[in-house]
Amino acid sequence: MRNNMATNSSALHSTASWSSDAGLEVNYFERVWVAWYAYMQNDVLATGIMTFAMHETIYFGRCLVWAIVDIIPWFQKYKIQQDKAASSKEQWRCFALVLLSHFTVELPEIWLFHPVATYFSMSIGVPFPSAAKIIFQVVIFFIIEDAWHYWTHRALHASPFLYRTIHKTHHRYSTPFGLTALYASPFEVMILGAGTVGAPLVWAAVTKDLHILTMYVWIAARLLQAVDAHSGYDFPWSLHYFLPVWAGAEHHDVHHERFVGNYASSFRWWDYLMGTEFDFMKEKAQKKRSKQE
Repeated sequence: MRNNMATNSSALHSTASWSSDAGLEVNYFERVWVAWYAYMQNDVLATGIMTFAMHETIYFGRCLVWAIVDIIPWFQKYKIQQDKAASSKEQWRCFALVLLSHFTVELPEIWLFHPVATYFSMSIGVPFPSAAKIIFQVVIFFIIEDAWHYWTHRALHASPFLYRTIHKTHHRYSTPFGLTALYASPFEVMILGAGTVGAPLVWAAVTKDLHILTMYVWIAARLLQAVDAHSGYDFPWSLHYFLPVWAGAEHHDVHHERFVGNYASSFRWWDYLMGTEFDFMKEKAQKKRSKQE
């Protein structure tokens, strides 16, 4: 019965067709991929479990790294807000509410993603796309999501009603730490999350060229970016020193400290073009010069 049901998987059909047409064999990772879908017998279930497991591992794994950094004295000189820190009680409260949100808000969305994405021609089969294609598409998704995030985030601040009823929860912590990346009201999770999920869906609908593996790389990259932006640390090796258009933790930390400006998620250009950027590095340099004088 299992074998008969497994043949209904899109991953298996794609593998058989590609192997016979190209005369090539799948690699180890592609075999494991196909075996997973064959074992689960249900593409929606297979994708849902794999996606949620990946989401939780990446998010909480990265948060754990920053929690360890927080207790190592050597790193404290790189903390942006030196005189502020969330208590252990506050951090555990944040963890509990984020975990609750993951199961009550994000899990249903993850479960719905597969049927919606496949409707827009997303592939789950093999072969996997090339690394170059994955990187190119992920960069496009970052650009699309950043635009969505800037304008929706700015709107949540522009309207007192929207801020009070939707966005205020996220600003409970004026000193952000990794876990606060997804600490938000259910409505905010859905609104801002629409940019993260919507960017690949729009791409798939227009180009008919998207593999779910690319989606996984994108989600992983976006989660890492979000957690790092809320880390509260700015290192000499932080990405924005090498890629000036990158926002980074210092860019977003100012937003949490001042509650206005610096609305973008990944890049600085929207804030720069729209006059909403607060230059943390410039102020830091000015303070340093003032002390020297």
